[in-house]
Amino acid sequence: MKDFDPAKSFGPAIAEGDPYRLRGDEDETVAFLRDLAGDERALELAIGTGRIARPLAATGVRLDGIEISQAMVDVLRTQPGGTDIPVTMGNYRDVPVDSTYRLIYVVYNTIHNLLTQDDQVQCFINVANHLTDDGVFVVEALPHGALHLSDNQYVHAESVELKEVRLDVARYDPVTQLLDESHVSLSPGGVRLFPIVTRHIWPSEMDLMARIAGLRLRERWGAWDRRPYDGASRNIVSVFGR
Repeated sequence: MKDFDPAKSFGPAIAEGDPYRLRGDEDETVAFLRDLAGDERALELAIGTGRIARPLAATGVRLDGIEISQAMVDVLRTQPGGTDIPVTMGNYRDVPVDSTYRLIYVVYNTIHNLLTQDDQVQCFINVANHLTDDGVFVVEALPHGALHLSDNQYVHAESVELKEVRLDVARYDPVTQLLDESHVSLSPGGVRLFPIVTRHIWPSEMDLMARIAGLRLRERWGAWDRRPYDGASRNIVSVFGR
């Protein structure tokens, strides 16, 4: 997508609606991560408005975050518990912190927001450098089949209401593995576009990225409730360790 800027894609318009976009699996996600963190420190990459970080911290996990969007952090600070979580501003690919962690995680398919294979590999390498010897890196990703592509594209009706129609429109390039996507709002007030570009990773490719970083796949599930991962899964939860 020409002129797309990842740092600007998560601005105030997206941030202000983010805390209310619960998916229904938050309790399972927090329980999964809480079990892995134990009594040690954890780090969320791309913490956003704290959809997972805030309830996880409320369980007693000592949590830090990294975020590139100041608008997201501004909203985080208005949420219950949001002022108690230290956040480092920067690109999570670089993991720009000094500490080591028992648990580092990235959720909601955000690993795809790194738009080149080199950036994704570098993220794995930098994460490995910040893990304790028994630490793990948890990645939630989107299976290719969940894109519902037809001829490498799709148009999906997200909502159809009396005064607004929201569409999800996308086109996929199988060579670069980039998905050019825009959430389109049609209303009497006009047309609003919320563009985003993501790079999708095959599970085997992700496993090789981990190996380059000195990590190995420990577990892989089809959801946070630890259901088996198979060809029908609409989610991938992977746990990597040394």
